[in-house]
Amino acid sequence: GLIRRAHGINIGPDGTIWYSGQRANVIGRFDPKTEQFKEWPCPTPNSGPHGILADKNGDIWYTGNAAALIGRLNPTTGKITEYKMPDPKARDPHTMAWLRDGRMVFTVQAGNFVGILDPKAPDGNIKLVPVPTANARPYGVRLDSKGIAYFDEFNSNKIGSIDPATMKITEYPLPDPAARPRRIAIGKDDTVWYGDYARGYLGHLDPKTGKVEEF
Repeated sequence: GLIRRAHGINIGPDGTIWYSGQRANVIGRFDPKTEQFKEWPCPTPNSGPHGILADKNGDIWYTGNAAALIGRLNPTTGKITEYKMPDPKARDPHTMAWLRDGRMVFTVQAGNFVGILDPKAPDGNIKLVPVPTANARPYGVRLDSKGIAYFDEFNSNKIGSIDPATMKITEYPLPDPAARPRRIAIGKDDTVWYGDYARGYLGHLDPKTGKVEEF
């Protein structure tokens, strides 16, 4: 059969496990109770589904990393709705997270954008903001307790943040020019933890002071 290359993974509100079949162009579900798999083909060929995220209603969202779109699967009906990027340069949406107000924040890696999508709008009402650093390649994204979204700049030695209310991006430089942060997590104290993919370090950033520790 086709190589699935199951990439992203997320758990739905009912406890089922969802994955993006990147090469097979499918969204898949594994039910731990029955140990059964089910897959839904993406409507656009070679979408390259990458990031995957469930919403509170049980719909499954994915980034069409190779097709400049974000998809939404209704598992009950099997219908997939596609939301196209409004700028042709935003060709590769990457990772998503839910904002406190129900909208979605997402990164666009090679396109060098951070975007916000409104699920209540028929076309998603997608807004894109370019990252100030050229070719920064925004990657992983997570929210702090105040709803500020932090993201890695994988092709730069910086961590970025975006305020969903103003769409303002702030960048936090890391001390080593060779640092390449890829994935990110937020501590209970709203400090930022990141993996330095290039150098093999775990990094810790305090956005309030700009202080960086490495382990």
